[in-house]
Amino acid sequence: MADRAISPPELTAAAPLEHSRRQLEALLEVAESIAQHRDLAALFHDLAERLHAVVDFDFLTLVLHDPERNVMRLHILETRLPTPVKTGSETPMDGHPSGWVWQSQQPFVVSDTEVDHRFPDFLERLRAVGVRCLAMVPLTTAQRRLGAMGFGRLVPQGITESEVQFMQRAASQVAVAVDNALNFQTSQAYQSQLARERDRLQVLLDVNNVLVSTRELPELFRGIVTSLEKVIHHDYTSLALRDSASGLLKIHALDFSSRPGLFEQEEVTVPLDTTPSGLCFTTAQPLLARGAELDRFPNEIIRALRADGVQTICCVPLLTQGRTLGTLNLASRRADAFPQQDVELLQQVSAQIAIAVENALAFKQIDALKDKLAEEKLYLEEEIRSEFNFEEIVGDSPVLKRALAQVEVVAPAGTAVLITGETGTGKELIARAIHNLSPRRERTFVKINCAAIPGGLLESELFGHERGAFTGALTQKIGRFELADHGTLFLDEIADLPLDLQPKLLRVLQEQEFERLGSNRTQRVDVRIVAATNSDLSRLVAERTFRSDLFYRLNVFPIHIPALRERSEDVPHLVRYFVQKFSRRLNKAVAYIPAEAMDALSGYSWPGNIRELENFIERAVLLSPGKELRVPVSELKPVASLAESGADASSSSASLTSLTSSPSSISTLEDAERQHILRALRQTAWRVAGAKGAAGILGMKRTTLQARMRKLGIRRPV
Repeated sequence: MADRAISPPELTAAAPLEHSRRQLEALLEVAESIAQHRDLAALFHDLAERLHAVVDFDFLTLVLHDPERNVMRLHILETRLPTPVKTGSETPMDGHPSGWVWQSQQPFVVSDTEVDHRFPDFLERLRAVGVRCLAMVPLTTAQRRLGAMGFGRLVPQGITESEVQFMQRAASQVAVAVDNALNFQTSQAYQSQLARERDRLQVLLDVNNVLVSTRELPELFRGIVTSLEKVIHHDYTSLALRDSASGLLKIHALDFSSRPGLFEQEEVTVPLDTTPSGLCFTTAQPLLARGAELDRFPNEIIRALRADGVQTICCVPLLTQGRTLGTLNLASRRADAFPQQDVELLQQVSAQIAIAVENALAFKQIDALKDKLAEEKLYLEEEIRSEFNFEEIVGDSPVLKRALAQVEVVAPAGTAVLITGETGTGKELIARAIHNLSPRRERTFVKINCAAIPGGLLESELFGHERGAFTGALTQKIGRFELADHGTLFLDEIADLPLDLQPKLLRVLQEQEFERLGSNRTQRVDVRIVAATNSDLSRLVAERTFRSDLFYRLNVFPIHIPALRERSEDVPHLVRYFVQKFSRRLNKAVAYIPAEAMDALSGYSWPGNIRELENFIERAVLLSPGKELRVPVSELKPVASLAESGADASSSSASLTSLTSSPSSISTLEDAERQHILRALRQTAWRVAGAKGAAGILGMKRTTLQARMRKLGIRRPV
């Protein structure tokens, strides 16, 4: 059956449904617009376009209540006609219908401005621009009243109840968006305020750090200027102090970077009566002078500053203990420089400066005493050098002092250092001391043990890799070189670096650049290299297992750490240090060490060096029930007792006297070390690692023991 035509009565019946559909669509579009916009102006402009599809209007306004001033403020004005009303204009609560709407929470509707007599002044302004009808609806959320939303037309068409209801529903959605926008603006304002307060507090902290770090006025002044530049714009800064001889102010420090030659004389004096700083000093009050106010000071310095474009000068007095020491002076080429909050900050800064200046002047008065005590100071510094510069390095033997003296020589430079010495001698402590005494001490100290990481992974550990560079590379990895940028990288057990990685390491040392695995982008770094080994690298170079060019690049400044047997006089110091350390850690009360125990400890050769001694003392403290250290002296047998090839564990129980009665029984150190390791391996059934392995007994790392076994040709019997 063909569709029949819709008769006029049916059209009339369908019109309200179509109108309701358009209203619902418009409300959905309003919600969509609210979700897309955070800025009020952009939101309202977009809403005006969408609402036009449902309600015919010639202007749309948003009037918000200002709770601080209790006025209604026009925030947004969307209109097709020119009007003298500007966004931001304010009206009192009782003189505008928006105030009535805000208070009553009822719509305000004017069908014809020519016949309505409410709010006559307001309606007169509307009639002047041709407005004939308008309506205002409340703009309110569940939490608070915000204001009113108004719309109107230039024809006396009248505003229907349906239009008012629709605009009320639209206003309820707009209110949420406006509330969110206002909250966001308030949050942003608070964040900006907090950021400013943070910056100003940071300035006070920076200035305080400068003041406590130096008492020299030029350095102090330069640090102050650098700190103030972060938050206060200025082009000129000076520090003027009262000269006790002349009674005038004398500029002790000056910063005018744009015109460094403006004041070339060595000493600039400031009269008290013809300069802003002089007036500030006399009154002990901050002084702020702008523009023509500066021209009333007949002074050469002010004329020079004005000729260079200075528009504003701010001077604050340096007050301490009821007296004025001088002034801090800032100048700017901006006419609006130094608002009240800047002046308040400068007053806080000047209070800190005054204390520092007073201290600096006091230090000048004791220069004679300082000179008199200079030699004693140097002597005391030498005496306490070990304690304060090498906190964890214990001992005062000549061989150790020579090594530490080398550390002090090389630490301030960026030179590569190669630390050699037997296992357990404290090579990492020396590397840390080099870093801590260097200009890089504020940056990172990164270490890597070349023997502890499989060769296939070592390149990734050193240089990093990109995601997907190899199987298992699921994420990007930062290498140790990047972590150590502007710091120090400690390469322990460098002799175990695979031969194929040595050219890549050499390139980083020479060029300070590398690429991550899987990347073609060159990374530049500034890293100081400190390497360590217990192997003879020159022998490895001769055997072609270590590159000669890499060896020469690492061996710029070699430092050899003596074995513990070479500095036996340090053993008592180390024993006491470890006893105190482990007594605190293990909650023990060990307080003294018997003389015979100390003699036995000092007489032992300690093939595992300090690490072996440390582990031995930890066990002794743990086994000591009271205040006396119980040392298992029977375990401290001379290494020479193991010299005989094939000796089993039972032969090691012979007495110290019988084993040392004949000089011919003493073997070489290498043989002694081999037999000592063999004894430990037999005792542990050739187990190397683990809690009960030979490495633990000898106080070595597993990798170190394996390296020593390879060097000494020790292999497990078949």
